[in-house]
Amino acid sequence: MGLMATLPPVIERYELKYVVPRWLVDPISEFLAPYCELDGHSASEADYFYPVNSLYFDTPCYRFLQLRQWGADQRFNMRVRAYGDGTEGPFFAEIKFKSATSIKKFRATLHGAEWPEIIQSGSAASNLSCVDPRERVSRDLFLQLAESYAIEPKIFTCYRRRAYISQMDDYARVTFDINMRYRPQDPLYSTHPYSLCPDEGSCINYDAATIYNDELQYGDNVVLELKATIGAVPVWMIELIRRFELKQIGFSKYLNSSLTEHLENGWTYMPPDRIVA
Repeated sequence: MGLMATLPPVIERYELKYVVPRWLVDPISEFLAPYCELDGHSASEADYFYPVNSLYFDTPCYRFLQLRQWGADQRFNMRVRAYGDGTEGPFFAEIKFKSATSIKKFRATLHGAEWPEIIQSGSAASNLSCVDPRERVSRDLFLQLAESYAIEPKIFTCYRRRAYISQMDDYARVTFDINMRYRPQDPLYSTHPYSLCPDEGSCINYDAATIYNDELQYGDNVVLELKATIGAVPVWMIELIRRFELKQIGFSKYLNSSLTEHLENGWTYMPPDRIVA
């Protein structure tokens, strides 16, 4: 999992999201071949999809989620991410600020022994000499916001990702996300609110993306993301959009999983074909 640790602690970028059918994954991957290669995680998997696990935090009254629902131009979310089975570090504390069309992402590495005590106590960072100086700003900002907003775990999401990185640009990525699932982890109801370990028996699918958007076709359940440095979107990325006639759409994993849980009441109203046994 070393590749993820090498990502810069602060990234400013555009993120363009599309929801496409599964059959488009291979043709788009073939298009990318002259420009990109699989990242280290994808290259190590037989089907090129690797597991991503994220725990989203919010204020007790869901302030972050409300801003996302209202479409506020200035908003952010906070999460901790893990790869693989989610039982071991490193973990990654992340803040994503959205301002109009751009994203600024802060990312700091948390070692296995720090999690989840660093969130619960808020003081661990200052006692660790092993913190990468480049990440200290991101780490301190995460802890400051955690304390200021009294954040708590709200929902766990997991999915499988195929990721490509550009070999021609300073920073450009293309990702496909499939098998999106969630589990509510509010500390009022969850026995393990800080867990980053997916449990097949307790996670619910929410990748039927037609739930909240009538413009999508049935089967459009792969989230495609194009990520590029602000002011430096590659020409090949623009050509990809044109060739496959991609239509940009908003898709927030935190928002969609939360809507599924709170509006459909999770297990109670979930159609049987979207429940993972």
